[in-house]
Amino acid sequence: MLLIAVTLTLFLWLLPSQIEAVGAKVERLPGFDGPLPFHLETGYIGLGDPDDEMQVFYYFVKSENDPQNDPLLLWITGGPGCSSFSALVYELDAKVVDLITLCLVANIIFVDLPMGTGYSYTKNVLRHRSDWKMVHQTHGFIRKWLAENPEFLSNKFYMAADSYSGIPVPPITQEIADGNERGLEPRINLQGYILGNPVTSGLEENDRIPYVHGMGLISDELYWSLKKNCNGNIINVDSTNKLCLNDIQYYNKLLENIELDNILGIYCAEENLKGTRWNPRRCLAEKIKAPLISSVTLPDMRCRSYGFFLCTEWMNDPSVRKALHIREGSIGEWIRCYKDDYVFDIPSSIPFHANLSAKGYPSLIYSGDHDAVVPFSSTQL
Repeated sequence: MLLIAVTLTLFLWLLPSQIEAVGAKVERLPGFDGPLPFHLETGYIGLGDPDDEMQVFYYFVKSENDPQNDPLLLWITGGPGCSSFSALVYELDAKVVDLITLCLVANIIFVDLPMGTGYSYTKNVLRHRSDWKMVHQTHGFIRKWLAENPEFLSNKFYMAADSYSGIPVPPITQEIADGNERGLEPRINLQGYILGNPVTSGLEENDRIPYVHGMGLISDELYWSLKKNCNGNIINVDSTNKLCLNDIQYYNKLLENIELDNILGIYCAEENLKGTRWNPRRCLAEKIKAPLISSVTLPDMRCRSYGFFLCTEWMNDPSVRKALHIREGSIGEWIRCYKDDYVFDIPSSIPFHANLSAKGYPSLIYSGDHDAVVPFSSTQL
């Protein structure tokens, strides 16, 4: 495996026009005792003309049940710009696991898109990323991946995603369907799509108002005042509307000590308040650098921020990169979520939902009832 990885690295820099898609099995991972108990494969798929200047990184987990007949899912994490590794380690649960046998019952490709996300990289200057670029890149990726892995061509295929990817995934699904109708090869056995806590129109901040009111986080008085003074819209409020601005200030004050991703979760206070520019590297280092005999304790691992920090440290460890077959020199520091330079050019996914439904493609859209960032009220159309 190491010889293959080294050879590919030499091809990457010496013969860029000859890079080919390749997947390599991950046998072991640092920190895990023994061989992995499931099939994990990582690799790159080259996109773009003329010499595959865009290299899309993916993780492929094979079904533990019946890989040849179980569904194939392509999973994209939200953000936009969060690595699919987040889904692999934080979001794989009963949606694709048989609760009786605790067995993975689907083949899942976790892909680092849009371009520049996670371990994906480009040999040219990355000017900007956008919703539509992500749509086209994902469509190109899955057709090329299936061409490289023809044993999965007959498997039922589903797009799957969560959070912000609720915007691009319906257009991606529609583009795949349109491509099938035009006779593009290889044909994708598209069956439908799955979305968890999906963004649909970018108005989720407004949808949060009835949600937090229904969950008892704001009073009836404030709720009705927001509806009256702001007309239920707290996005881009007119600076002359003082009554609305005062309501919003009070509203934000009530929510500032609540973990909005999970309103029942532990809130990470002080230096790691949401919305502030805190340095988790410095924060964690200060907490653990003291002598072991001191009274300093490790951070509360229930805090999502610390979990994400440790994940980032692990993914940037040279031994982990080697185990995952990451091409040397392809990217610098691995960043879990990279959100700069993104162009939001699909304002709503609702028309695409309607079109796909009219074409007969089913969808599974589910929402957790403790998520105030993309509340279930925003999917009640």
